[in-house]
Amino acid sequence: MAAAREDEELSRLAGLHGVATSYSPAPDRTVAVSASAVAAALAALGVDASTPDAVRSALAERERELRARLLPPTVVQWAGTKGPPAAFAALPPGTRLRVETEQGEERDGIEGLPTGVHRVSATAPDGRTGHAHLIVAPDRLPAPATRSYGLLVQLYSLLSRRSWGMGDLADLAELAGWAGRSAGVGFLQVNPLHAAVPGTPTDPSPYRPSSRRFPDPVHLRIEEIPEFAYIEDQGRVRALLERAERLRADVLDKGALIDRDAVWELKRQALELVVRVPLGPGRQAAYDAFRAEEGQALEDHATWCALAETHGPDWHGWPEGLRDPRSAETARARAELADRVGFHARLAWLTDGRLRAAQRAAREAGMPVGIVHDLAVGVHPGGADAWAQQDHFAAGMSVGAPPDAFNARGQDWGLPPWRPDRLAASGHAPYRHLLRALFRYAGALRIDHVMGLFRLWWVPRGCPPTEGTYVRYDADAMLALLLLEASRAGSVVIGEDLGTVEPGVRETLQRRGVLGTSVLWFERDWEGDGRPLPPDRWRADCLATATTHDLPPTAARLTGDHVDLRDRLGLLTRPAAEERAEATADTAEWLALLGSLGLLDSPAAGPPGSDEEAEIQGVYRFLLRTPARLIGVWLPDGVGDRRPQNLPGTWDQYPNWRLPIADAEGRPVPLEDLTASPRLRALLEALREGGSA
Repeated sequence: MAAAREDEELSRLAGLHGVATSYSPAPDRTVAVSASAVAAALAALGVDASTPDAVRSALAERERELRARLLPPTVVQWAGTKGPPAAFAALPPGTRLRVETEQGEERDGIEGLPTGVHRVSATAPDGRTGHAHLIVAPDRLPAPATRSYGLLVQLYSLLSRRSWGMGDLADLAELAGWAGRSAGVGFLQVNPLHAAVPGTPTDPSPYRPSSRRFPDPVHLRIEEIPEFAYIEDQGRVRALLERAERLRADVLDKGALIDRDAVWELKRQALELVVRVPLGPGRQAAYDAFRAEEGQALEDHATWCALAETHGPDWHGWPEGLRDPRSAETARARAELADRVGFHARLAWLTDGRLRAAQRAAREAGMPVGIVHDLAVGVHPGGADAWAQQDHFAAGMSVGAPPDAFNARGQDWGLPPWRPDRLAASGHAPYRHLLRALFRYAGALRIDHVMGLFRLWWVPRGCPPTEGTYVRYDADAMLALLLLEASRAGSVVIGEDLGTVEPGVRETLQRRGVLGTSVLWFERDWEGDGRPLPPDRWRADCLATATTHDLPPTAARLTGDHVDLRDRLGLLTRPAAEERAEATADTAEWLALLGSLGLLDSPAAGPPGSDEEAEIQGVYRFLLRTPARLIGVWLPDGVGDRRPQNLPGTWDQYPNWRLPIADAEGRPVPLEDLTASPRLRALLEALREGGSA
């Protein structure tokens, strides 16, 4: 009896803090979360649940706090909604509301407020007071103005014969100019371009960045920086350019992997020369304005970069005083390292400028959307954001995924989660400022693992992912801020909602105008006969693609090369013959549907992949038959590349994130040859014809 009461009290306490005590991996199955996982998640939220007495005390304290609270820390009001938000409607009669708007005005009452994030103070008749952040957001984002197709590309893989060993922002702008004007392309989607954690070797994954707020200067084209032309030491410049040429040739002509560390070392040396050149008056004014606008966040980021050069890339190992961004020791170090702090602040400004230039190039080329940027789900635990915002992160926790049909052991992504309570108390300031920074140069934003706006799977440090639990976020607030900043920028939002999705999430996102992601091979009638889903039954509010960076290219899927690759690396969990038979049957079903719709020039005489180029065109023509608002073409599919850019479940067994775009024989294809490729041009022409049909 006592044990049942203790379980019930822990469950109530967890519920009041948004911590799950069970989850449902399938509609007909519920899994209980261990009490230790619940207690660990509560501890990361500052709640002691280590003993039954501690649980009882914390529960009583939380219930008292909620009874006494006049307002929650964050309130959402959707524009066009009748009546006040529930939190205001529940206030005692006679409560006086005073508002300080985002625009700096003071007013009484909440009626007629403009969109924005406002501060509300409430004073009840009994003298109690409360304060809240009030987010007034558009009810829904408009759909993209026109239906369009676009190219999906990992930027580092898009080398030109002018880049320094990996694709850069000048290559992106060149591709945009060509694709928009010559091929009718409406957008280019790229991998996250967030700042990476420095060090050798650098983690090559763009999904474990040091900072999501600031971009990575490794993507700069050095020659495009105006000050580059005025470097005095031209002998040093020539030497750097010669080394850059060798790096480029190693990848394009000699089959070497992309070496991000070598590229960055070379660019860093060049940038050291660039920043010695004084800025002209206009550029100095622009730089000063950027530093003023970014404020403390930029100072923190640049300070972390400077300290990392001296003490290493993981702040947990720094001298104790430097682990606190607000300590006197850090302030002294910032002053002593002022030149290095200024260097890294300048690089952030330069990169921001080239990102804006790429978006301008895309829009000037006629693209209705332009560049689609990717927001990673989290940051590296040792990086700049985790250091500067550590009061907003849950100590001792990592984001991951529970066990599912594809991974019985679950997943631990090694990314610290934000604390929902601290986010709410700040009006979700770090998240809001992050969005505002990204939307400056994004025609659209793809949200990786968009389900994380609702809840995240927290894994306690040192525990397997099976010993985690879900922690809930204020999805209304997260979505309201997303819609607010996207609408201000006139941008589209795409949610990556693949895999296990909590019931109601897709419907909520669709209602708010956030597009989903649909990948051809996964679109089957799972509630019926399991066969491939005909195009007219696909959802309209989505980006429809044939593959992603984590999946095999279409040519590999058609030929079965993806099974052979996993077999060679020892990654199969079943006999290879079984895997191949299943993959062949899966592909054959899709090709049969394409054939029945007249999307293949002629019925395939041989097995799947025997007329690969025509079949790839058929796959993308099929996507055009769906009502999807955006159609994404994996750029390597245009030249028959068979290698995935990332093979989940591998580390050093496979060169993840280090492969240039290559043809069917594995020969690297530089940007200049890519845009001249008859095969790519034929695919894009098929899309153009299909789109106008």
